[in-house]
Amino acid sequence: MLSPVEKSRLKWACRRGMLELDVIFMPFYENEFDALSDADQQTFISLLESDDPDLFRWTMGHAVPADPAFVALIKMILERNQARHDRQL
Repeated sequence: MLSPVEKSRLKWACRRGMLELDVIFMPFYENEFDALSDADQQTFISLLESDDPDLFRWTMGHAVPADPAFVALIKMILERNQARHDRQL
């Protein structure tokens, strides 16, 4: 379990240099992170250590990360964000 300070840092790490990434990672963090398994939380933290251009290519489907855990987590992020968006309509 992360301390409040660690969670604050993680929330800040979700703020990227690209608006397209902000709208993907911030809602996922705010709505889903606490319910993730410890392993998925650690994968999310590791994913956020990636460079913005890589994150952009991966989330837009222009490239596939080498790490299978990243592939699965990105799929989860996109699916859950889409489901949340669909429920709001």
